[in-house]
Amino acid sequence: MHINVRIASQTLELIQKGAATICYSVSTASRGTGQQEGSWQTPLGHHIIRAKIGEGLPLHAVFVGRRYTGEIYSPELLRQYSERRDWILSRILWLSGLEPGYNRLGNVDTMRRYIYIHGSPDTAVMGEPGSRGCIRMHGHDMIDLFDRVLPGTTIDILPE
Repeated sequence: MHINVRIASQTLELIQKGAATICYSVSTASRGTGQQEGSWQTPLGHHIIRAKIGEGLPLHAVFVGRRYTGEIYSPELLRQYSERRDWILSRILWLSGLEPGYNRLGNVDTMRRYIYIHGSPDTAVMGEPGSRGCIRMHGHDMIDLFDRVLPGTTIDILPE
């Protein structure tokens, strides 16, 4: 099993036995691609899923600091927060780079940058850049992907 995230088309392909089995619409960073810590960009290159977080939690479960807050996202919850927030919902696949000096270690380390594939509100626009560096998906798609993959699954984040 393998995942390709394609920045140009804003898609995530799950590949099994050498063929794409499912393709999801995603949203990557509004600031484009880049490796640097603090850039708010989506890192390119070879990665793995280091950890899966949120198994069994409800759709739209809210995470802060990779921990479930006990809240479920809703328009009412959104109104309670006046600051702009990149909602992390439903599930988290925490990524780790595999290329030292490019997306692993130092100030380019994907895992230390807290780059995830994660769920977002149903109102979030997919198919165009809009995140703060992570790869966002709608909740149902995120849960579907989460249930199909294992820690250690490889991921290529590609510019095309």
